[in-house]
Amino acid sequence: MIIKKFKQILTLILLIISMPYTVLAYSDYIYAGGENIGIEVNSKGVVIIGSYNVGNVSPIHDANLKLGDRIISINDKNINNVDDMVSLINENGSKGNITIGFLRGDKKYTTTLKIIKDNTGIYKTGLYVKDSITGIGTLTFVDPNTKIFGALGHEITLNNTNQLLEVKDGKIFDSKVTSIERSEDGIPGEKNAIYTPDKVNGKVLKNTTKGVFGTYTSDNTNQKLYKVVKPSNIKIGAAKIRTVIQGNKVEEFDINIIKIINNKDVKNILFEVTDNKLLSATNGIVAGMSGSPIIQDDRIVGAVTHVVVDNPIRGYGVFITNMLEEAEK
Repeated sequence: MIIKKFKQILTLILLIISMPYTVLAYSDYIYAGGENIGIEVNSKGVVIIGSYNVGNVSPIHDANLKLGDRIISINDKNINNVDDMVSLINENGSKGNITIGFLRGDKKYTTTLKIIKDNTGIYKTGLYVKDSITGIGTLTFVDPNTKIFGALGHEITLNNTNQLLEVKDGKIFDSKVTSIERSEDGIPGEKNAIYTPDKVNGKVLKNTTKGVFGTYTSDNTNQKLYKVVKPSNIKIGAAKIRTVIQGNKVEEFDINIIKIINNKDVKNILFEVTDNKLLSATNGIVAGMSGSPIIQDDRIVGAVTHVVVDNPIRGYGVFITNMLEEAEK
């Protein structure tokens, strides 16, 4: 019995020793995107994006609220969107004050907000709020095994607060590029597009500093797979980006990788656009290209994230491994 138990313990020890400390689940080969996508994300709570005075009163100041705070309840009743908030304010506004539960970062607080009725009978809060954001970007990858997708290569932020939007849920859907406003020195251009929100391709699960991630629900089984390249194998020199500049056609355009920056940030690859067709259409990198896959030697190495504002033919990209690791967290 003693020998048997010893053998069992020894086997267990050997199993533990042989297990790797970190197991990465993403595939060695992934689908490299480039498609223009519409993105709609709903926030966790109703986000305060601005304020205004009601007469001589500043409700946001008196309630000690700040831009970026997320309202999650009114008079102890949970709210999920602006419609919920408006309904409860109309229901309780005659009392003159409401109790608001809100999140600031990860901490929960409560405060009292003064409600003022104007001459038309409408209750005024002094707050501008938002519960969702819709925009466009570029699909970066889909893992054929896990069906996890990544897009943008950077976070979605609220323009008014420049804070990362805490996502409750969302979706990606078909989008078609209709025109492009070219970049100029100091003025980034942008893609203009139309949405088809009923043609949903995936569910958004999280919004992080390295991109938007979720579950891909459309069929892409016939698409080409690209080998994932580690940062140490990326080279200075010629590469391509996959993106859309008209309609929904994904094209490849020439770039030149100038510098490689090894960190966990999103500005890992400095490159410049060398493709005459792309330069003619965009004069470099424009808004809406974020997430465009960077391909080198027929392998995926990264994704476009930023334009160099004062020199828009140059841009930055994030390592594809940084995005894949973020997708797994």
